[in-house]
Amino acid sequence: MIDFYTWTTPNGRKVSIMLEELGLPYTTHAINIGEGEQMAPDFLKIAPNNKIPAIVDNDNGMTLMESGAILMYLAEKTGKFLPTDADARWHTIEWLMWQMGGPGPFLGQVHHFVKYNKGKSAYAEERYLTEARRLYGVLDRRLADHEYIVDDYSIADIAVWPWISRFDWQTLNLNDYPNVKRWYLDIAARPAVQTGFHIPKKVQEIPMP
Repeated sequence: MIDFYTWTTPNGRKVSIMLEELGLPYTTHAINIGEGEQMAPDFLKIAPNNKIPAIVDNDNGMTLMESGAILMYLAEKTGKFLPTDADARWHTIEWLMWQMGGPGPFLGQVHHFVKYNKGKSAYAEERYLTEARRLYGVLDRRLADHEYIVDDYSIADIAVWPWISRFDWQTLNLNDYPNVKRWYLDIAARPAVQTGFHIPKKVQEIPMP
């Protein structure tokens, strides 16, 4: 049994989707970051950076924060969604790192400046929207000749997809990125994604282009 600490964010949804895909038993603990629950001393013991998601694996006592590390851990624990072939494994890790260094932080800044603080900084809006369009272009080119980011469905897809699911927050049109749109819809149709998207609670339906 895994204790899963999360909220309704792309980073949290990475792990809820992964857990659903794997079929592992888990207990969800909602950490309302809007109410500052991530700053509670008990949660700090689990996640020293005071951010969701985090897990405790009661099989062995392993405690982990950081969504990318959790995805890799769960993949290795189960032998799923992270290839054993060296080339495919490293390319999967490569694209997981791309998500953590690119779409995660930069699309997050688009949410901050364009959705929640529009009009406060024209410079920031232009800077982060320009980078968002560039990142979507990188993904679109990759998916032009790959069904999934690294051929087979993997933790790379599971990491990137929840950030693309906020394309409306990013004021981007998926029709401008046809390969991303095809990939996005394919993953959105997976039962585990449809369940995992609504953990720890349902906020909205999965956005559709």
